[in-house]
Amino acid sequence: MFIGRQQEFEMLNDLYNSKKFEFLVLYGRRRVGKTTLMSEFSKNKNAIFYSAQEKNAVLNIEDFSKAVQKRFNNSYFGAFESWESAFKYIGDNVGNEKQLIIIDEFPFIAQDTPSIKSTLQHIIDHDWKTKNIFLILCGSSVSFMENEVLGYKSPLYGRATATYELLPFDYYDSAEFFPKYSTVDKLISYGILGGIPCYLENFSDNMTVAENIEKKILKTGSFLKEETQVLLRMELREPAVYNSIFEAISNGASRMNEIAGKIHEDSSKCSKYLDTLRTIKLIEKKSPAGEKAASRKTIYSITDPFFKFWFHFVFSNRSYYEIIGPKKAAEDIIDKNNISDYMGSIFEMICTEYMKRKAKAGELPFYPSVIGKWWGNNPEKKQQDDIDILLLDKDEKSAIFCECKFRNELFNKTEFEDLVSASSVFPEKEKYYYLFSKSGFTKWMIDAANSADNIKLIKADDLFYA
Repeated sequence: MFIGRQQEFEMLNDLYNSKKFEFLVLYGRRRVGKTTLMSEFSKNKNAIFYSAQEKNAVLNIEDFSKAVQKRFNNSYFGAFESWESAFKYIGDNVGNEKQLIIIDEFPFIAQDTPSIKSTLQHIIDHDWKTKNIFLILCGSSVSFMENEVLGYKSPLYGRATATYELLPFDYYDSAEFFPKYSTVDKLISYGILGGIPCYLENFSDNMTVAENIEKKILKTGSFLKEETQVLLRMELREPAVYNSIFEAISNGASRMNEIAGKIHEDSSKCSKYLDTLRTIKLIEKKSPAGEKAASRKTIYSITDPFFKFWFHFVFSNRSYYEIIGPKKAAEDIIDKNNISDYMGSIFEMICTEYMKRKAKAGELPFYPSVIGKWWGNNPEKKQQDDIDILLLDKDEKSAIFCECKFRNELFNKTEFEDLVSASSVFPEKEKYYYLFSKSGFTKWMIDAANSADNIKLIKADDLFYA
């Protein structure tokens, strides 16, 4: 069963159904589901679907020739002598019906044959742009697609009629993979796997979360056991250094000097490594919500939950887990205290996604121009403070303050009063408080919310059914 991607299908169908030439550049990190999306979309369509491979130009042209000739002749009469002749043959044979051309993993071709970009630019300008063709170039190398295909210096600059970065599923769509799980287990599964489709497909809701961790992540030979290392080796030259960075961040280091100190590298060198990880969308650089990106309060965090989980638990405890075995190791991970502590920042991410969904649906008191975590000095407390999620309107007249608790205790009065105190830093006239709790709320909190228009209580189930 194909899950999610309704927005993407709508975009693809709009482009396919237009009566003119269309050119989409589709990219996204490895494993995010680009090939599956393209395969599903191309079903029952006039399609040439070619997945490039890491091999030389002659072999890629040969394979592409077979795909093209099968489409138009249902037979193979030999490889085209060049990419230009292959593209010209397509242009000469297309009819009035839309012709879909998908070249998946385009960087594998372009890195070996850079001239293909100029060849495509020429054929688009002098042939295809007048024909009913829908060209899609896909790539997993985000930096290559952004710079070498879409970039100002690329021959293809300005030719694309649409661009789209395919992102992982959010917590809501990810839950569709586990219909039998409880709400809390759906959230924990997202905290472990994130929104990467092939990771989600690897888990089964016929097993407990602990059994999935044991058999799908920790067991020797399992697909996810070495997944982070496989991806890092594919993308990077010095995986050992990057492993150290991930471990440092997953264990609490967030500022440049902290990370550099943990990995015993100078800050300038560490900065270059972090920039590389940001390019492949595994690390993000964040400033307090409402402040400029150049803020001196900048911190780094791991964007991908599976990388965060793997480095927090597996990488840091590998020797110990090998001694106690995968079953006991999984039980140790899923222990209430361990998983609750780990899920704290993940739950904030989930609640942020919830608030974004509500904002898009127009179900918040205002449309926010800023959504994110805030941290800084609180003059009232005379100490550092933070707000899990802060939402501000564009005129800075209204604000929503969110507190997120993934614990086994009820959300209580003291925690609410701490949030109110933190909100005093902001002078907005209208203040709203959204409180998220895995385990529910004390009677005092429920009574307070019932008697106030600006306090909203959200339980775990509400994240899916509200």
